[in-house]
Amino acid sequence: MCRIIQEVAKMSDELFVKDVMSKPITIAKSAPITEALDKMLADGLDPLIVTNNGGVMGTISRAAIAETLGSRKTSSLSPTKIHVANKTDEEFTSVYPDEEAEILIPLLQKYKVIVVLDNEHHLIGKVDATDLLKVMKPETSTGSLLQNASVIGPDERVIHLRRRMIDEGATKFVVVEEGDILGIVTETDVARAMRDFREQVEPRHQDNQVKYILVGDIMTSPALTLESMADVSLFIDLISRKNISSIPVTRDGKLAGIVTKEALLVAL
Repeated sequence: MCRIIQEVAKMSDELFVKDVMSKPITIAKSAPITEALDKMLADGLDPLIVTNNGGVMGTISRAAIAETLGSRKTSSLSPTKIHVANKTDEEFTSVYPDEEAEILIPLLQKYKVIVVLDNEHHLIGKVDATDLLKVMKPETSTGSLLQNASVIGPDERVIHLRRRMIDEGATKFVVVEEGDILGIVTETDVARAMRDFREQVEPRHQDNQVKYILVGDIMTSPALTLESMADVSLFIDLISRKNISSIPVTRDGKLAGIVTKEALLVAL
């Protein structure tokens, strides 16, 4: 169950897609993936809508960019020579602005972004988890949203982190040392670090030098955390304001778990 937390115009109790959607930020399929990453970081978006000749052809995510830049298959290529089209996910969904907003809840549990089209199939907006959580709040407790956090040490190599991300299907790791939370590392940190590494190190030296990049070198620190007794609205507010995807949760100063955008959506 969820509670609508935004007043809708025209004295209506109904909430429509047009009341939730925001301006779409797009990237051309011919653009380099470095440009896509820069746009994502600047606008706090993930994924980004990919267009071709004005039409939507799919999306590209930070995780896809991190995977590409960390792959040996592309190690001989400059990041600026790898195009968005090579890593575009062509599976996406669309809605119309006058549809009821309730339709967005199950769709966003499958897709990270929903494309909004007008009657002539022109792109006019997008809806992602942050957009929806600004107008709907789960009627639940923080405890019910809490998930086990994937944990890693600061001295672990980033190549091992990437392997764990792939093997465990996890994109967010809390960096912990002797029980203390030092930071958080996500696919965003990996993508940014691998972009910089590839641009600064010659291809012939990359295989040898990449193993010296440690989690502590690329993590976001300090991590933004909230106590387990914090209201759900505080998690939504922090995620929305800081454009982040998860928040480590503490209890008596120690890591108790993590609350993610995905968990908030499932609870709606």
